[in-house]
Amino acid sequence: MGKKTLVLYPWLGVGHLNPMVELAKTLMRHGLGVIIAIVDAPDTDAVSAAAVARLAAANPAIAFRLLPSPASPDLGAHPVKRSIDTMRLANPALRDLLRSLPAADALLLDMFCVDALDVADELGVPAYFFCPTAASDLAVLLNLPYYYPTVPSFREMGKTTLVRCFPGMPPIRAMDMLQTVHDKESDATKVRLYQFKRLAEARGVLVNSFDWLETWALKALDDGVCVPGRPTPRVYCIGPLVNDGHKAAERGGERHECLVWLDAQPRRSVVFLCFGSMGTFSAAQLQEMARGLESSGHRFLWVVRSPPEEKSQFPEPDLERLFPAGFLERTRNRGMVVKNWVPQSEVMQHEAVAAFVTHCGWNSTLEAIMSALPMICWPLFAEQRMNKVFMVEEMKIAVEMEGYEEFVKAEEVEAKVRLVMDTDQGKMLRERLANAKEKGLEAIHEGGSSEAAFAKFLRDMEVEKMP
Repeated sequence: MGKKTLVLYPWLGVGHLNPMVELAKTLMRHGLGVIIAIVDAPDTDAVSAAAVARLAAANPAIAFRLLPSPASPDLGAHPVKRSIDTMRLANPALRDLLRSLPAADALLLDMFCVDALDVADELGVPAYFFCPTAASDLAVLLNLPYYYPTVPSFREMGKTTLVRCFPGMPPIRAMDMLQTVHDKESDATKVRLYQFKRLAEARGVLVNSFDWLETWALKALDDGVCVPGRPTPRVYCIGPLVNDGHKAAERGGERHECLVWLDAQPRRSVVFLCFGSMGTFSAAQLQEMARGLESSGHRFLWVVRSPPEEKSQFPEPDLERLFPAGFLERTRNRGMVVKNWVPQSEVMQHEAVAAFVTHCGWNSTLEAIMSALPMICWPLFAEQRMNKVFMVEEMKIAVEMEGYEEFVKAEEVEAKVRLVMDTDQGKMLRERLANAKEKGLEAIHEGGSSEAAFAKFLRDMEVEKMP
């Protein structure tokens, strides 16, 4: 019997493709064949051909298939609705690919690709979802289609109203709930609730997390309290799946200038500020951040993009104009500002880095955990505010940058940097992160919880394919 082949089907964003690639590597280590099918979407936020080419070159053992661009959805629709419509319109191309293969033993879908369930059902291919965010998020999202119809819009609930969707869920302020569902009557909310309801139709969900980190959420999922009236899909915690920066560095090539700069800094002395592939701030907020960093007295490595209002005109930020007069000169001996991009995983694993100011994207959070870096949370959009609650309140691996909802003052930036770098609370955070890293490594090593979950997924998949 030949080796099994799994087709991975990511959503349009690079932040969703990267974890799929890490999942593919794990599958191949277990002797499985992998094909990643990527929709060539006519959308500016879609995965770029350059990103796919870069990933394909770095991972020659993975077969990447670009599916032809589907008919354009309503370009005036909300971006979330447009992207889910795009994936639905790509169903014929996915069906053609699956039929062309000698065998497809399972389809692993991104959480946005719910309409691909129809193709899987038609062809008799077992379908699973891959959740690239926290199990805690999954628990909430599965429950929202049942909870939200019974309450007002999150936007109307006010800043202090707490949401508890199901028993055992930690309290989350309504304003920190998933950003795209704040207006109950919006098209975005309606399409997201449709999406979340369909998640429960899959044979199971693979989650990029590990048992020790999210015990409350996994208990809720296991107890079936998130999806009332029907079975909850089996959940397999198989993480942490993160990019190994050291291996990337070993492949050769010229090192990024920021890594060379870090080499010259004392051990555990640098605060790293990076906010994902789409994280931007207003010019006024950048000025305030600069003042706070300067006042903190600490070394920093900061990735800066042009403000959203200037991005189309200035794809590369004009730092001299954006920052307070003389900032770059005054901080040149202890700070480095990089435009647009750095090799994040390599930076995080550098011994000079001591703390991470983050947008709370889940990929970045896991990379920080596996680098034992305490985090300062500055969530921006999507589920990042929910992640902030879980990271600060439940996991206790981070502190919150107060004011992130509107505007963060320089004094707050200074205070939080000093807290993590200089205080006993910061020391306790570092100890907690060192322990979290150890637990994460244990989970993915032989005999660990994530390895056991992965083995169970493979066994269950075998059973699903039996006639």
